[in-house]
Amino acid sequence: MFGVKFKKTMRAFADNGINLVLISVITGVFAGVVVTFYNILMSLGEETSVSLYELVRENPAFVPVLFIGLAAGALVVGTVAKFVPMVRGSGIPQIEGAARGKVRFNWYVTMCSMFAASLACVFMGYPAGAEGPSLEIGGCAGSAVGTLLKRNQMVKRLQIASGASSGLAVAFNAPVTGLVFAMEEAFRSFSPQVFICAAISVISSLFTRNALRFAILGKDKVGFTFKNFEFNFAFDGQGALFCLWVVLAAIIVALLGVGFYYAVFATKRLFKKVTFFKGTGKYMIPFAFAGAFGLITVYSLGGGHDFIQALATGGTGDIQIERVFGIGLILSLLIIVAIRWITGVMSMGCGVPCGVFIPMLATGAGAGAVISVIFQKWGMSGAYGDYLVIICMAVFFTCIVKAPITGIVMVFELTGEFVNFLPALIGIVIGYLIGMLFKTEAIYEKNLEQYIEDQKIHAHFRKECVRVCIREHSKADGALVRAVVWPTNGLVVELIHADGTQTVPDGETMLHAGQEIVFECETDSREELLDYLYDLVGRPEK
Repeated sequence: MFGVKFKKTMRAFADNGINLVLISVITGVFAGVVVTFYNILMSLGEETSVSLYELVRENPAFVPVLFIGLAAGALVVGTVAKFVPMVRGSGIPQIEGAARGKVRFNWYVTMCSMFAASLACVFMGYPAGAEGPSLEIGGCAGSAVGTLLKRNQMVKRLQIASGASSGLAVAFNAPVTGLVFAMEEAFRSFSPQVFICAAISVISSLFTRNALRFAILGKDKVGFTFKNFEFNFAFDGQGALFCLWVVLAAIIVALLGVGFYYAVFATKRLFKKVTFFKGTGKYMIPFAFAGAFGLITVYSLGGGHDFIQALATGGTGDIQIERVFGIGLILSLLIIVAIRWITGVMSMGCGVPCGVFIPMLATGAGAGAVISVIFQKWGMSGAYGDYLVIICMAVFFTCIVKAPITGIVMVFELTGEFVNFLPALIGIVIGYLIGMLFKTEAIYEKNLEQYIEDQKIHAHFRKECVRVCIREHSKADGALVRAVVWPTNGLVVELIHADGTQTVPDGETMLHAGQEIVFECETDSREELLDYLYDLVGRPEK
C-alpha cells in the first residue's frame, strides 16, 4: 500500500514539478536565442537608420526619395498587420490575452511577422522599440514549445507567459523586471506555478542571451541597459526637500501620461475612418510624421535608448545632448519630448507593429530631464538630477500601464543603481493615483479588450457548467483556490465536500482530494474546458 502511494506521489511530483521545470528551461533557451538575435538586428537597424537620415540631411535632394520609400514601406508593414492582427501595435496586449487563454494564435506566423515587420520599421527610422516585440516573440517561443511537445492548454498558457517574461528580460537584461511583468501584467496573479515557470524561463534565457552576446559582440555588450546614471540620496535636509521636488515632478509627468492615454484612443477612432488602400493606407500617416521628425533630430529615431542614455550626467545634473537647430537645452528637450509623445500616440493609435515600451520610457525620461533642468534653476541640487529623470520615466510608464511594481523595479534594475527606494516610491504612487483620479485604465488591458471585440473572438462562446472531482496528488490537491491557474473567463462557483455539504469558496479556500468542484466558464469548447480541468484536478480513472 505504501509503495503504491509513494509511486503516485513521485509521479505527481514529476508531472507537476520536474516536467514544468524542464519545459520552462526549453522555453527560456528558445526565447533567449531568438530574442537575442532579434535585438542585435534591431540595434543594427537603429544604426543604419541614423546613418541614412544623416545622409538625407546632408543631401536634401534625397528627401523625396526618403518619403517615397517610407510610403512604400508603410504599405508593406500595413499589409502584414492587416493579415496578422496579432502583430498590431506592440503585440503586448495580444500576448497577454494568449497567456490568459483569451486569444488563440499561430505561433510561427506571428513570430515571423512581428520579427520582420518591426525590424522593417526600425530600418526605416521609425521611433520603435524592441521590447514589446521581444515580449511577443518570447511568448510565441513559449507557445511553440507547448505545441511541439503536445502539452495541454494550461501548460501552453504558462509557457506563453514564461516566454513573454523571458523576451522582456532579454531585451532589457533585467530578470526581475521580466519576472514581475509576467505576474503583474500577463497573468495578473502571483501563483506558485506562474512564478516558478517564469523564473526558470527568465534565468535560462538570460544565460543564453549573455553567452550569445559575449560570443558575438564582446563583454562590453552584456551589462546594464543604461549606464552613467548616478543616484545620490540621503535622508537629510536636502533629501527631504528632494522628495518635495519629486512630488511636483510626478504630478506634471502623470498629467502628461493621462493626456497620452486619452490621445491614443482618440487617435484610434480617427484612424478607423481612414480607408484608402483598403485600410493599409493609414500606416503611411505615422511613417510620414516619423520621416519628418527624423530630419529634425536624431533623437526621434529608434526606440529611445540613445536619448535616455544621453540624459545621464553621472550625478552632476549637467545634461549634454545634441541641440535641435542649435537652440537652447530646455527648448530642445521640449521638442524631443513632444516628438516622442506624438509618435508614441500615433503608433498605438494606428497599430504599427513595433515596440512602444521603450519609447514611452524615453518620453517620460525626457519630460523628467526638462523638469530637472528647471528645478535646478529653482534651487534643486544637480546631484539629484539623474534620479529625478529615471523616477519621471517610471511615473510616466506607471500612469499609463498601471504596473507600479514593474515600474519601481525597473528604475533600479535598468540602471544598476540601488539606493533608497522612497523617492521613487513616492513618485510612482502619485503617478498611479493621478491615473485613477482621471479614470484611466491599464492601456494594454484596454487595448486587449478592444482587440477581442474587433476580432469578434467571443462571438461563439457560450456558458458551460461542469462538475469535476479533485484526485489525490493532483495540482489542485492541497492548493488555495487563488493559487490555481484556472481556465480564463471561469469561476469556481461551488465546492461539494466528501460528506455532501456544499459551500461557496473564495480565494483563500483550501482544496482537498475527494472534493468536487462546480466550475462555470464561457468557452467555445466543452471538451477543451474539461481537458484543462482534468489536468488540474486529475483525470477520472477509466
